[in-house]
Amino acid sequence: MTWTLARRTERMNPSAIREILKLAERPGVLSLAGGLPSPDGFPVEALREATARVLRDTPREALQYAASEGYGPLREWVAARLGNDGIVVEPGQVLVTTGSQQGLDLVGKLLIDAGSAVAVETPTYLGALQAFAPCEPAFAALASDDEGPKPEALAGAAGARFAYLLPNFQNPTGRVISEARREALVAAAQAAALPLVEDNPYGELWFDAPPPAPLAARWPQGTIYLGSFSKILAPGLRLGYVVAPPALYPKLLQVKQAADLHTPGFNQRIVHEVVRDGLLDRHVPTVRARHTAQRDAMAAALREHLPAGTEWQPPRGGMFFWLRLPPGLDATALLPRAIAAGVAYVPGAPFHAGQADARTLRLSFVTLTPTQLHTAIATLGRVVHEALAEQVGSALSLRRAA
Repeated sequence: MTWTLARRTERMNPSAIREILKLAERPGVLSLAGGLPSPDGFPVEALREATARVLRDTPREALQYAASEGYGPLREWVAARLGNDGIVVEPGQVLVTTGSQQGLDLVGKLLIDAGSAVAVETPTYLGALQAFAPCEPAFAALASDDEGPKPEALAGAAGARFAYLLPNFQNPTGRVISEARREALVAAAQAAALPLVEDNPYGELWFDAPPPAPLAARWPQGTIYLGSFSKILAPGLRLGYVVAPPALYPKLLQVKQAADLHTPGFNQRIVHEVVRDGLLDRHVPTVRARHTAQRDAMAAALREHLPAGTEWQPPRGGMFFWLRLPPGLDATALLPRAIAAGVAYVPGAPFHAGQADARTLRLSFVTLTPTQLHTAIATLGRVVHEALAEQVGSALSLRRAA
C-alpha cells in the first residue's frame, strides 16, 4: 500500500533539539541542550494537595468534557494577572490551550495562507517555525541586534500576516527588548498595519528587574498575546493561553474546537487551585533565585574556559546563553565532538528562518548544578580550543605547501 502524504508534510522537519536530546541521554553526557525547567523547581506538594481537593470537591466536573474556551475561573485569573502587567483584557478574550505551543499552532491556522508572509526575528524560536511551517508561509527574517528586531525592519514587513516577537528573555538568545525599542516597534507596526503575535513564556523569570510592559499593553487591538504555565509551574501540565482581540476570538475558538475540543479540564482546575491563593508570588521568586545562581555559574565558567573571540552576553532572565564561536568554527560540525567529550548543546542554525549563522549555539543553564555547569563549560572550552588549534595547524600546513 502506498500512502500519499499531504504537501504540507514537506515543510515538516524533526526538532533539532529533540534529536540532540536523544544523543544527550548517553551516560556521562552533561546536557546544556534542552530548554527544560529544572524538576527541582516543580511545586510538587502544592500540586498534590490541589489534585486531592479537585477530586474531593468537583470530581464529576473535573473528569467530564469541558468548555472549549477553558475553565472560567482560570480565565478570570489570567485576565486579572495580565491586568497587573498593563494588558487590559476581559476573561472572554482568554483561550486556554494545551501548552502555548498549541497556541502557536492555532494562530498559524487562523492567520496563515500558503505563500503569505510571516515576519520573524533573527534568530527566533524553533518551535514557532515548526508550528507555522505546515501552513506554508513565506518567512521574512527581520534584521535584529542585541535589543531584538529593528523598527525599520518591521516597517519593511508591511503586508505580512503578522510579526512574531518574543520580547522577554528570548529563546534562543536570552535578549530582552528595551522600553524604548518596544515603543518604536509598536509605532512601526501600527504605521505598517502589521499585526503582532507576542509570545511570553519567560517573562516571570527575570533576575534583577522585571521586563518592560508587554507589547499587548501598548497595542491591544493589534496584538495576539501568548502565555504559559510550563516554565513557572510544570510543563507536564501542558497549560498555556492565548489572548486575542475580540474580532479574532470567535474564529480562534473554532480552530481550537477542531483541534482537540478543549484543554484537559482536570489540569485546568488543578492549576487554578494552585494559583488562586497566591502560590506563584511565593514560588516563582525561589525559581528566580536558583536560576540566577546557575546563570552566574555559567557566566564565570564561560569567562574562564572559552577562548578569545567567543561572543556572549549574560542574560537578564530566562534560561539561555547565546554564544558565537570564533571565526572559522561551525557549531553544527563541532557538536559530535562535544558529545563524544561529554557535553551537549544546540547549534544555532535551526533557529534562523533566513541565512543561518553557523558559528552560533544555544546553552541552557537551568537543569544542572553550578558544579556541573563548570564541568560542562570546561569540557566545551576544551573542544573549542582543540578545534581552533587544528584550524591554525591546517592554515600553517597550507602555507608550507604553497
